[in-house]
Amino acid sequence: MSTTADLDLAAVAAYLSQHIDGFQGPLQAEKFAVGQSNPTFRLSGPDRSWVLRRKPPGVLLKSAHAVEREYRVQKALAGSDVPVPAMHHLCEDDSVIGSAFYVMEEIKGRHFNDPRLPDVAVPDRLAIFEEMNRVLAAIHSVDLSAVGLSDYGPDGNYYRRQIDRWTKQYRASETDQIAPMEELISWLDSNIPAEDGQRTLVHGDYRIDNMLFAADGPQCLAVLDWELSTTGHPYADLAAVIMQWQMPPGGEGRGLAGVDRSTEGLISDQGFIDLYCQRRGLPGIDRFGFYLAFAFFRMAAILQGVYKRALDGNASDPGRAKAFGAYVPLFAQHGLDAAK
Repeated sequence: MSTTADLDLAAVAAYLSQHIDGFQGPLQAEKFAVGQSNPTFRLSGPDRSWVLRRKPPGVLLKSAHAVEREYRVQKALAGSDVPVPAMHHLCEDDSVIGSAFYVMEEIKGRHFNDPRLPDVAVPDRLAIFEEMNRVLAAIHSVDLSAVGLSDYGPDGNYYRRQIDRWTKQYRASETDQIAPMEELISWLDSNIPAEDGQRTLVHGDYRIDNMLFAADGPQCLAVLDWELSTTGHPYADLAAVIMQWQMPPGGEGRGLAGVDRSTEGLISDQGFIDLYCQRRGLPGIDRFGFYLAFAFFRMAAILQGVYKRALDGNASDPGRAKAFGAYVPLFAQHGLDAAK
């Protein structure tokens, strides 16, 4: 985390003092290193702290960086089986700090960047993955009508919609033609599964580093980063978890490729899928390769957008964002491997 000068703290304090009961300045702010898409800050006042999340500055792709949707879905999930921070206020007036932002409760919990969980004792690791599985099933079991999210995403085939959307986003940020990406787009376009009647809340970026856990146990305290959430097909989230684990271990890949999971107390891909199916009363998942290929495709498109923002000077962390460009062909090739 670093101190920041790119947030008008006087404007934020003046605005929030009129919109959050009991708010008191003056404020200090620190920018979180995580969160490539929407810059995120800890706001510290005299007696408490909050978290502010805003759209990045500059020209943005249409429908990207939807902090308004993040605020809405988390507010709707308050009190449900899906743990989220309390939402305090959404500001859609760009004149305050130059873009929309929202303020939420700061959750103080354990954050894991590495799914190998190196700082957790081996016997305690499996329980964290089981909790991750429980929360994912809870997201997909939310009664959309009861929480007011039945209109949170359009009807129709989710994968058709998503492939069209992310192909369009990818084209808008394309810098070079990448042969595996072209082949993957074509394959996905021709292999969309038939509808199976499942329409659930979808997080859109579900992985362990978008969660906060209790300091002294496996309980999840909050699921964060709902920017890509919508209503759609639940296997997209499940496949995204498995996709992440197929990446190389370490700082950039943050995966489990080549790790002896049994020895390390970590759950297997199939074990995670089976547990998920058990929680949701599903007999199993046919053609999981399609969902995995889709997950790699979508992440490749997202990384291309991050890379293009870096080139345009709008990335939250420019150095790291430029490095992401090298991963686009890798993700596309992994997607093709999953498809075949």
